[in-house]
Amino acid sequence: MSHQPNGRAAPPARATPTTPARPPLPARSSPSVPDQAGGPRPPAAGEPGTAWAEGVRRLRAAATTEPGRLRLIGAVLAALVLVFGAVTAWQMSERSDSARDVVRRSQPLSADAASIYRSLADADTTASSGFLAGGQEPPAVSARYTRDIRTASTKLTKAAANTDTSTSSAAAVAKLNRLLPVYTGRIETARTYNRQGLPLGGAWLRNGSDLMQNQMLPAAEKLYKAEKERLSSDYDGATRFPWIAIGLGVVALAALGWAQRRNYRRTNRMFNHGLLAATAASTVVLLWLAVGHTVARAELNGSYDNGAKSLSVLNDARIAALKARGSENLTLVARGAVTVTVDDKTLDAYDTQYKRQMAELAGGKGSGLLGEALAIADRDQGRSPVRKAKEEVKAWKNRHQEARRRDDAGDYDGALAKVIGDDRPTSDSFYAVEKALDRALDVEQGEFDRAAGDGRDAMRGLPVGAGVLAVLAAVGAVLGIGRRLSEYR
Repeated sequence: MSHQPNGRAAPPARATPTTPARPPLPARSSPSVPDQAGGPRPPAAGEPGTAWAEGVRRLRAAATTEPGRLRLIGAVLAALVLVFGAVTAWQMSERSDSARDVVRRSQPLSADAASIYRSLADADTTASSGFLAGGQEPPAVSARYTRDIRTASTKLTKAAANTDTSTSSAAAVAKLNRLLPVYTGRIETARTYNRQGLPLGGAWLRNGSDLMQNQMLPAAEKLYKAEKERLSSDYDGATRFPWIAIGLGVVALAALGWAQRRNYRRTNRMFNHGLLAATAASTVVLLWLAVGHTVARAELNGSYDNGAKSLSVLNDARIAALKARGSENLTLVARGAVTVTVDDKTLDAYDTQYKRQMAELAGGKGSGLLGEALAIADRDQGRSPVRKAKEEVKAWKNRHQEARRRDDAGDYDGALAKVIGDDRPTSDSFYAVEKALDRALDVEQGEFDRAAGDGRDAMRGLPVGAGVLAVLAAVGAVLGIGRRLSEYR
């Protein structure tokens, strides 16, 4: 029998909604070493998590032991001497190539450019001399003109073969090759009219000479200056001091010295044969580099000061003499037909050019190109022909003044005789100046060839030798360190 409870029953409690529990997140995988239960554990604080960091950690750990330090020292020493040898070989190879270019390329091409200018100027001078001689020019004059044109053509062909097509030199060579047949055609026309006694010959000669003076010779001068600049650039490349290689050599030797001192303090052994061999090889490379380049630099500078520079001045002097001779001849050919105004005075244009060119050749005392050549020449063998040229220039000026005095007085035949005649004409003085300058050029060319060749030879074998010795030094350093490492095994 059941009984109802006394009192009123409490109402049922209101149900409170519950949030379902979030499932636990899976543990993130870690490359760390598994724990004892076999599952992965998170990396400890400060523990590296990449291959690079692991490599750094192992390297630091190895460096705390003596074998590890020795391996690191050996690697650094080998790298230092190899870099020293490589940089030495690279820098000296560049300088050796520049020195070889000075001897074999730039100076010969500079001389060829000067020869082109001289040949063209001499051809123009010779053509005017033959014209003054009358209807049938002397065979010697004709042969000289032909030789000049042939020389210019040959040198232009050589210059075209050795010049980069994108340079200003190539443009000058192309222009000269284009204008040379035009010039020779005008000169041949002038000769034809002159043999017939027609006055048109003089006009054609002046026309050809204007082409030479205003277009061809400026182009030849541009070529000459470009080749001189290339020669100067090669000199700079050959004589530039190899500071980087020298610095690396000093650092390598200092490191080798430090390693041997460290070895001595830790083992009480005076020498390590491997490190000693590495030091000796590196010392040889450094001394070879310093002494070899110093000798080469001195010889190359001497070849420039006493050879190339003198050759440049003497070539300029010879060109000035040729220009002056051509202007002197054209003064008589034109007979006052070409004038120029200077300080409100009307003067003969060609005679004005002659005076300017003679002042450039030999101005006042100690001045002019001949004075400069005399000051540069370092031996009496080179000074003697320059002094002879100065004496002949002085005689040339005196004879020219006599020729001008006769021409101004209306005595054309007397003036012509003083220029190309038999009684001490100006042509004798010109040829004497030319001969003296040729002798001086031969002397200075010999000086250049000797000094520049010695400078080039002083660096011969250095790039290859430096590389071989650097490899031997690296091997010696590795073997020396390896000998110490063997004591820990």
